Amino acid sequence: QVQLVESGGGLVQPGGSLRLSCAASGLTFSAYGMSWYRQAPGKERELVATLTIARSTDYGDSVKGRFTISRDNTKNTVYLQMNSLEPEDTAVYYCNARRSSRTFWGQGTQVTVSS
Repeated sequence: QVQLVESGGGLVQPGGSLRLSCAASGLTFSAYGMSWYRQAPGKERELVATLTIARSTDYGDSVKGRFTISRDNTKNTVYLQMNSLEPEDTAVYYCNARRSSRTFWGQGTQVTVSS
């Protein structure tokens, strides 16, 4: 079965950096568009970044210029480099894989930005 396993979350001070990883298994990774979403308490899940199989990217307005999504198809892994973190970035971050009507989610990893 398909599994997406996120890692790399934690507690970081404002202005700091984190790199999230999402390791995929059970699917043809290179054939899937990969995205990161996040959900803060009391808020709806929102798109953070997406990376298509053609390597085009798109970012949420609030993270443009600070976050970078990338993928390594040899490791079946997608990454999210997060710089200049702000308290408003505190959320559970989810990995998503999508191909046509098929979509899969990871279990999420908590990111907390606080001094």
